Amino acid sequence: MNKSKSIYRKNFSLVVVFLILISVIFVVALFISYDFNAKNIDNEFASKKIDVLEQTIKPYNDLFQNKIPEITSYQGFLDSTSAAKYADAIFHNFPFVQKIVFYDARISSQKNSTVLRDNLGVSINQMYQYAPANGQVKGIRVWNTNDEDDFKEMAVKLSDYIAFSDTSRESSQIEIFNTFYNIKSGKISYSNIPRRTDVKNYRELIKNGSPTSYYKQNIMTFFLDPYSLRVKNTHKELYQDVSIQPVVYDPLDAGNNNLVTEAALPGAFADFKLYFRSDSDYLTAETNRRFMPIAAMVLLIYCFLVLIGWLIYRNLNVNLKLFKLQYDFINNFTHEFKTPVSVIKIAGSNLSAEGGLSDKQRKQYGRILNEEADKLNDLMNKLLSFTQLENKSIDIKKEEIDVEAFVTKYIETFKIKYPDFKINFKAHGVTSFYSDPVLLGSIFQNLIENAYKYSHPSKKVLNINVLQQKRDIIFSFADRGIGIPKNELNNIFKKFYRIENQYNQNGSVGLGLAFCKELVNFMHGDISVNSKVNEGSEFIVTLPYEN
Repeated sequence: MNKSKSIYRKNFSLVVVFLILISVIFVVALFISYDFNAKNIDNEFASKKIDVLEQTIKPYNDLFQNKIPEITSYQGFLDSTSAAKYADAIFHNFPFVQKIVFYDARISSQKNSTVLRDNLGVSINQMYQYAPANGQVKGIRVWNTNDEDDFKEMAVKLSDYIAFSDTSRESSQIEIFNTFYNIKSGKISYSNIPRRTDVKNYRELIKNGSPTSYYKQNIMTFFLDPYSLRVKNTHKELYQDVSIQPVVYDPLDAGNNNLVTEAALPGAFADFKLYFRSDSDYLTAETNRRFMPIAAMVLLIYCFLVLIGWLIYRNLNVNLKLFKLQYDFINNFTHEFKTPVSVIKIAGSNLSAEGGLSDKQRKQYGRILNEEADKLNDLMNKLLSFTQLENKSIDIKKEEIDVEAFVTKYIETFKIKYPDFKINFKAHGVTSFYSDPVLLGSIFQNLIENAYKYSHPSKKVLNINVLQQKRDIIFSFADRGIGIPKNELNNIFKKFYRIENQYNQNGSVGLGLAFCKELVNFMHGDISVNSKVNEGSEFIVTLPYEN
């Protein structure tokens, strides 16, 4: 027994060590995953600002790359009306455009041109200013404006392009950008791009110097308000607040609890930046939100490992219990054989002794030999029958059984064997049925024997009731014995299993109830038990009723 306890302690210690190990791994995994999430949030806070920047300046890029170049499609023939329609589309789709100045320019050889180079002059024919007002475009003709400097810069670039461009090939994108765009803080000036044939005509104009000849050219200046850009915070989980600020903006109240980063705006907004700010608690909440699924997954793995550990421990425990059962079975089985063999040997020695024996002594020794031989034979028959039942190597031989006669026979047999055993019998409306009398007799013998064996000396009473219920016949064996603990009810029908108590220290190998269970199952029935400690047990055998 001490050895078994030692083994159980070792197994339990291994399980404890295993649980501690995976618990430590679980805590470390949680810590590492949380730290990884926190660092990942910090990295994303610094890198994801590009996504916000791209989405915020997407309308500006659309204006710059797609809408402004549409001016070229008019080939210099925009007038105040068509320019107003064009401006209306700009204001409707790009709210950050505050006003547009339209220059209806002429290219000629007139000497009074705003810009004159090599007999080629670029001058303003008419100038208009457009601005949104109450959902409509308000356009006015302008005579004098401070914005003529923008026109002069564009005119100089255009003159240089006409004078020096290579008309044998298409202009590159860099040449177009440097010539026909002029980008300053808060505004973009653009001139329509002349065709190569137009450039050749301009050069002819320089050579001929005809004062009456001229060509139309359109130049526009777009005034932009960076604060009217719509900030699209596509990562609200990272950035609590995103605003447009001047490049030189540096708030004095930026404390340790705030995380800030910046992203410069391009082009005409180059003097401004996107300013990103988040409280540390705000990012901590995001870290926790991302951490929860990871923690749940780690917890699931942890529970899975605990379950595996428990299954391993349970299997080891079952194997150890099975080993103990087998060990106890061998000991008890050896004892069961040793006791009658010893008695037979003593009786045989006395019978073969030289001294004479009286008739009474010879009869007594003969009775002893018969009883012990019957014990051995009963034990061997039980083991043999058990093996045959498990291997399905026997057949059920059904015959009609008279219930009262069948039960009375066993009652009388046990009254002779145990005079102090009181057995009561009652049949409730059942007279006969068909079954195998030998198999049924084995069930009766084992259950009656157990009722006597596990009852107090003063309470050796058994009540047997037989009744029919639908298509079943039910046998009830109710005693007033020591009872069975509730936690043992699921084990008593297991092979070699014995409940440790004072009544089965000797003479039990744990086969009786297991043998009954196998018999009942073999006969297509069922056996169950109801029991209370120190009050008694009731075994209920249910078999198919056939008449």
